[in-house]
Amino acid sequence: MSFVEIICGIDEAGRGPLAGPVCAAAVILDPARPIDGLNDSKQLTEKRRDALAPLIRARAIGWAVGWASVEEIDRLNIRQANFLAMRRAFEGLGVRATLALVDGKDPPPLGCKVTCIIGGDALEPAISAASILAKTARDAEMVDLCAKYPGYGLSKHKGYGSAAHLEALRKLGPSPAHRRTFAPVRALIEAQD
Repeated sequence: MSFVEIICGIDEAGRGPLAGPVCAAAVILDPARPIDGLNDSKQLTEKRRDALAPLIRARAIGWAVGWASVEEIDRLNIRQANFLAMRRAFEGLGVRATLALVDGKDPPPLGCKVTCIIGGDALEPAISAASILAKTARDAEMVDLCAKYPGYGLSKHKGYGSAAHLEALRKLGPSPAHRRTFAPVRALIEAQD
């Protein structure tokens, strides 16, 4: 009897922003139900990502999204919080993967073999699918946070350090959605003290 590898792709969204949680997704694709057009989520339009996300959820053998909160990012650091989000996604799959293909070069500690692929979100369909699910889930969360904390434009820049976001931070100070340990936010807090 031959061993069949159960492969999941894992990717994150929101590692670099100044606000909002970090989100990771894990996806086990079904070879019998291929999905055309998978690619790195950053290479796709928002409309294309929004069309692909429900297809991925419908056709995948397993998929899950995991989060690490702003508080966890500030307490652990972004690298460890990213690993936590990835582990939560991996553990939420409902199907036991034997190999995780992870975008990037930093292997998270998971309960299976891990292979890191730099640029994997554009090269490996399972990672592309995870990239799309993580990005669409996080974008939706940032729209919700924008409604909760108006004035920062979180739905537009998704928490990244754009000129408009930095200007809003200077005017309004950080919201509860902002990562206190990230340099521009920390500098503002220290200036206010």
